[in-house]
Amino acid sequence: MTESIDGVFAALADPTRRAILDRLATGDATAGELAANFPISAQAVSKHLNVLEAAGLIVRTREAQRRWCRIVPGQVQAVAQWAEQYRRLWEQRYDALDDYLGRLQPGPTKEEP
Repeated sequence: MTESIDGVFAALADPTRRAILDRLATGDATAGELAANFPISAQAVSKHLNVLEAAGLIVRTREAQRRWCRIVPGQVQAVAQWAEQYRRLWEQRYDALDDYLGRLQPGPTKEEP
């Protein structure tokens, strides 16, 4: 999984590739339709699509003369699972710090109601 997730993070490091995924999250698109949304050449968009496909974030299918790009949610889910383990770790540490700080608080004195 480490090699796989490395490729996913490398692919997601580029803002254009993230924007392509944002667009594909709304529905399938051809490379030409995707290229129309960016101020870069169609070749540059094609290179970004190759990186996304190699990372397993998209698949391309052929339908007659058109090649459709589709997002693959499974790889995005792998990133979410990776991040989730760290969210849980930090939540546990925050709870332990909260408990420790609670024990440092002075208890009620006899004068207090």
